[in-house]
Amino acid sequence: AGERKKKLNDNAAFLQFNWKADVVESWIGDKESFVRSEDFGKDLLSVQTLLAKQDTFEAGLQAFAAEGVKGLAGLKDELIGAKHRQSRPILQRHSEVTRRWEKLQKDSDTRKNKLLRSQEQFKKVDDLFLQFAKKASAFNSWNENAEEDLTDPVRCNSLEEIKGLHTLHSQFQQSLNSAKADYKQLVALDRQIKSYNVTNNPYTWFTMEALDEMWQNIQKTIKEREQELQREQRRQEKNDELRRAFAQQANSFHTWLTETRAALVEGSGTLEAQLEAIRRKADEVADRKESLKKVEELGAQMEEALILDNKYTEHTPLGLAQQWDQLDQLAMRMQYNLEQQIQARNMTGVSEEELKEFTTMFKHFDKDHSGKLNHVEFKACLRSLGYDLPILEEGQADPVFEEILNSVDPNRDGLVSMDEFMAFMISRVSENVESSKEGESAFRAITSGDRPYVTASELLQVRRG
Repeated sequence: AGERKKKLNDNAAFLQFNWKADVVESWIGDKESFVRSEDFGKDLLSVQTLLAKQDTFEAGLQAFAAEGVKGLAGLKDELIGAKHRQSRPILQRHSEVTRRWEKLQKDSDTRKNKLLRSQEQFKKVDDLFLQFAKKASAFNSWNENAEEDLTDPVRCNSLEEIKGLHTLHSQFQQSLNSAKADYKQLVALDRQIKSYNVTNNPYTWFTMEALDEMWQNIQKTIKEREQELQREQRRQEKNDELRRAFAQQANSFHTWLTETRAALVEGSGTLEAQLEAIRRKADEVADRKESLKKVEELGAQMEEALILDNKYTEHTPLGLAQQWDQLDQLAMRMQYNLEQQIQARNMTGVSEEELKEFTTMFKHFDKDHSGKLNHVEFKACLRSLGYDLPILEEGQADPVFEEILNSVDPNRDGLVSMDEFMAFMISRVSENVESSKEGESAFRAITSGDRPYVTASELLQVRRG
């Protein structure tokens, strides 16, 4: 009975050991799948999460080592020390469990080391991601600014402006070296990042493919800009030639206008000679209408080319046309005036010397050679011709002068033309001549013969008679 009990106790102890070993092996089996996992994270955050789980797992290993593994070893030592009949199977089973336990620990250490290496790798990748994101953002900003400048419409108004755009483009091309270096750095960073077989950059939406497309597009835009600048350069050169051609014609025509106007108002010689000279000048003015048409044609070409200014001349087609028209009218007025003077001389007895004096005084006060005097100039001219006009305070009425203006400037436009002036002067001289003739007739009626005097008796007889 004692032997049987001993065997039963040994058998119970052996079964207990095997049960304990089964528990340990079952726990190890559950954990082996964890350490065999090939999931080492896809980014820094996931790796850090896996490391936290690894730390929890290792804490569990340590706790189980103290409870399960050491407990099994203690039970084994106890049975071997008691020289259990199943000592060999006990040692063999314990050895197998220990091998699996040690392998689990080793695999755990290996996995942790791999996770640590993965974490280090992803830290490097994260740093590369940050560098790439910063450089990509800066490169994109440069690209946007460059594209805005390069696509700005090229529309200039002068050669100086297009030269300025060429200078700015040259400066931009010099800055391309820096941009090209940034682009190459991005290419190198992208190559490093891709060598780690990682997912998308969490810090930017820019990809190297998108940046490469930007770079290629900006190269294309630069070429298009250069072509556009060249076209505008040629357009401005053509416009400048047109400006010069217009200026040459306009300046020459204006010089002729000035000289002809001066020749018209500074005539000399007899009235007939002046009239003949005026007629020739009038014909010349009419002939030069063709020159004005050429100026107007060039002006129309400039307008069509949207040329708004011309540094080579201050003249415009409209201004020159107005001046030509004024000159044409001046020639006609002077021709008419000279014809009137000749008629007045022949019919009224006004001498040619008087007419020349009137003309000379008018031209003297016609400072702008317009063929007209304002009221101040007209009054000064009358005074110079001997008219006794009082000097009044500003704003004081001058009835004598106002009466004169009623005949020469009835509409009060503020100007007196040469025709009006000469008509007024001739009428005044004619009045004086008529008065003189009437006096002479009366004198001849009193006296007898050709005596240049009358006697007292003749005057007395007239008085009585």
